[in-house]
Amino acid sequence: MSGYDIIDEAFIDTSPDLVWQALVAELGGAAGFWVPFNTFAATGPADQVGTEVKWTVHPKGYDKGGPKLRFTSRTTYVDPGRRLDAEYFEGVFRGTVTFTVSPVNGGLASRISIHFKAVPQGIAKVLAKVADVGGKHSQAAQLAFSNLNTLLGGRHTANGAPR
Repeated sequence: MSGYDIIDEAFIDTSPDLVWQALVAELGGAAGFWVPFNTFAATGPADQVGTEVKWTVHPKGYDKGGPKLRFTSRTTYVDPGRRLDAEYFEGVFRGTVTFTVSPVNGGLASRISIHFKAVPQGIAKVLAKVADVGGKHSQAAQLAFSNLNTLLGGRHTANGAPR
């Protein structure tokens, strides 16, 4: 396969503002909901154009051994609270990623999505010959979104007040 074009999405039972805050914090290194499969470190706020985010994918889980897939993105576009675009320019992927957060149910809930469009390089290209890298990506994204819903879901209304 020459590349991936994958969209994963989920519904989170809380306001888009809280989902956006959690997403930006996670990309900044908070390790709140994408662990155990992805960890992040950023050079600044992830929702600031020009910020670089170092991604590490832990296929077997954090600190469980096995290969670590590392790559770096640069934030290229931000619509605050709604959309963050970045380009992968270094490491095992080249391409783009777009995160979107949108209100549903009158803003009492949210839809979050990740659009991963990338071509594997190096070890990721080799692994793609023997493993379903795209499938693993979707599994990790769906687990992260489930973790996010557990972390935030049902705790706040659109204006941030407890239910």
